Amino acid sequence: MKLKKEYFILTAILVALVLYLALHRSNRTNYQLPELPDVPQKQISKIEITTAGKSIVLNKKDDAWSIEPKGYPADTEKVKSMLSVIGTLKLTALVSESKNYIRYDLGKDKKIHVKAWKGNTLARDFDIGKTAPTYKHTFVKLADDPNVYHAREDFRRKFDESVSDLRDKTVMSYAQNTIAEITLVHDKKTASFYRKEVPETASVKKEKAVKAAKEPKTKTVWEDAKGRTATPSEISSLLSFLNHLECEKYIEGAKKEDFKNPIYTLSLKGEKDFSLSIFAKEDKKDNNYAAVSTENDYPFYLSSSQVDGIKSKVDGLMKIKEK
Repeated sequence: MKLKKEYFILTAILVALVLYLALHRSNRTNYQLPELPDVPQKQISKIEITTAGKSIVLNKKDDAWSIEPKGYPADTEKVKSMLSVIGTLKLTALVSESKNYIRYDLGKDKKIHVKAWKGNTLARDFDIGKTAPTYKHTFVKLADDPNVYHAREDFRRKFDESVSDLRDKTVMSYAQNTIAEITLVHDKKTASFYRKEVPETASVKKEKAVKAAKEPKTKTVWEDAKGRTATPSEISSLLSFLNHLECEKYIEGAKKEDFKNPIYTLSLKGEKDFSLSIFAKEDKKDNNYAAVSTENDYPFYLSSSQVDGIKSKVDGLMKIKEK
């Protein structure tokens, strides 16, 4: 009798355990994830990023993004990366309900708080934690939800940026085929080159002679005022190097008017005039050169390697005048 009672108790315990495990597994796999509607990226007009109490605000005006309060132009590609995450944020799994945020870098000192608006309407509000061990997800927390979730993709680094990182560092950009005149100034010496289209003198095969006669071929040459010709590849190399030129960083607290007596000045004329001036290092040990450009409102630094590249191209073209 005693043995039957023990069997009954053991059976009851096993049934209870099975039921517990079944119910526990069900609760873990059938939870309801919050559904986040997509936010059309073109409709987002403002982004606020706050880390450890410091905020960066990005505003859109006439399809251009600027960094407030000083209105610095923002890096378009970096803003696009943020908009992509904000607009299509997707939660893929519930990670924790314990409110233990520190282990996910969602505590006050490490979380990145992101807000995005459509006009005056707050469209997205969430915290970004660290990258998940999968390296394909990021830990996030929604503003009105105490739980921690996996969000699709590894994107923390896209928001972990300073004002300096987010500034557009393009300091010169133009349509290269529109440049018709180049003027170089160095060490009180000046050299100017002008683009010309001249008839192609190369021989033409007989079967193409008639067509060639109707449509004379031309080629582009660059000459100085005395008719001395620059090698097309040298001109092309210089124009390519300067086009879409990006600075290392901006010079904080300085104005373009503060810089005088450049060691190199490069002027280009096309659909409009472009100019880049480079100044001597204050200390020979510096890795950067101060510079200003007509295409940017702020003085900036170019790296030594960038300036060395410009110097070699300018000096090569200067030798044509000397010859």
